[in-house]
Amino acid sequence: MLIQNRRRFLKLAAGFPLIVPASALGKGGATAPSGRVTVACIGTGWQGGNNVQSFLAEPGAQVVAVCDIDADHLEQGRTAVNQKYQNQDCKAYHNFEDVLARDDIDAVMLAVPDHWHGLVSTAAARAGKDVYGEKPLAQNWAEGRAIVDAAKRYGTVWQTGSWQRSESQFRFACELVRNGRIGKVRTVEVGLPGGLSDFDGLGDQDSPVPPPKTLDYDRWLGPAPYAPYCPARVHKTWRWNLDYGGGMLMDWAPHHVDIAHWGLGMDESGPVEVEGTGEYSDVSRVWNAPSKFRVVARYANGVVMTITGGSDGVPRGAKWTGDDGWVWVDRSGIAAQPRSLLSSVIRPDEIRLERSPGHHRNFLECVVTRRRTIAPPDVALRSATPAYLGIISILTESKIKWDPVEQKILDNPAAERLLGRTMRSPWHI
Repeated sequence: MLIQNRRRFLKLAAGFPLIVPASALGKGGATAPSGRVTVACIGTGWQGGNNVQSFLAEPGAQVVAVCDIDADHLEQGRTAVNQKYQNQDCKAYHNFEDVLARDDIDAVMLAVPDHWHGLVSTAAARAGKDVYGEKPLAQNWAEGRAIVDAAKRYGTVWQTGSWQRSESQFRFACELVRNGRIGKVRTVEVGLPGGLSDFDGLGDQDSPVPPPKTLDYDRWLGPAPYAPYCPARVHKTWRWNLDYGGGMLMDWAPHHVDIAHWGLGMDESGPVEVEGTGEYSDVSRVWNAPSKFRVVARYANGVVMTITGGSDGVPRGAKWTGDDGWVWVDRSGIAAQPRSLLSSVIRPDEIRLERSPGHHRNFLECVVTRRRTIAPPDVALRSATPAYLGIISILTESKIKWDPVEQKILDNPAAERLLGRTMRSPWHI
């Protein structure tokens, strides 16, 4: 087995200009003849289709299979791969279990609805596959914890799709904060989108109708409670229903709260108290996630983080305010007060955060070297925890006390039960 591992490592390393210690030799498995990391893409719709294109653009990857329970999405994914490689070699699968059974696949990309994350992710880890998994880590905290535990148990290299960590302006903003350029941090404002996006006018398509023949709807529901099919329930808009996603709060907190925590140095910690309020829209009878929300998370060091969506005057992104100024960052740019902070140089002797060559490439390189990625699952769970607790607070109309060391809710059995869910038979982790 050691010889097989070493041969696999040498094949994979040929695709990257890296110097790797012998201790990095890892799991067994076959590779593409090119020496690239062989990748299967599970979920090839909206975000999954974007990830397919990202892996196709990476010289260190060879996409060899696609999987989707929507025949149209599946064909789109297969066509994209075959057009890139100018052949017909890409295999298409309906069930993810058939993908995981292939010994010649090193890694999988998962872009399935949130309510499927826990099942597919833990199965992939057990099958010995490395995983690029979309955010949030899971539909609920308990399944996120199961992913973290499975990745640790099976030695899985995991990259969460919280790709802002791989962008330079986010790293620089966090380095400014971590190195005390704004003094002691007092507050953090995290601005998220509000509302419930009505993709393609689906909001009013909420009456039960027969599912299209191209969609395996019962399998799409999977572990979620049974509900009749309607266009407003599936694909892009599933995230506005709490059986499948968590609204804008869970859709965006894994991006901007993730950056807020990175700047605070909270990757291994979290809040001690969370309280949230929410408002609801009547745009659809199916969409029941809060369309407007305010979550206040308090930390043991005195920092107060406010997470808002749909509020006027709160810019999207993360803003840290300290005794000596503030720093704000978003995908649209970076700002600071005093403005001179933006020309500040992070010295070699200061805290310098990891520089990523690109989110998908960072994952592929870590598959080869067996290093931790820039967005590992335990960090992703910590980043999403204020949002998980925020939703629980909104639903129970209670203040949540959280132990960030033991990672558990204190003195609130009703809230504690909402950390997980009961899966529809026969599905289980």
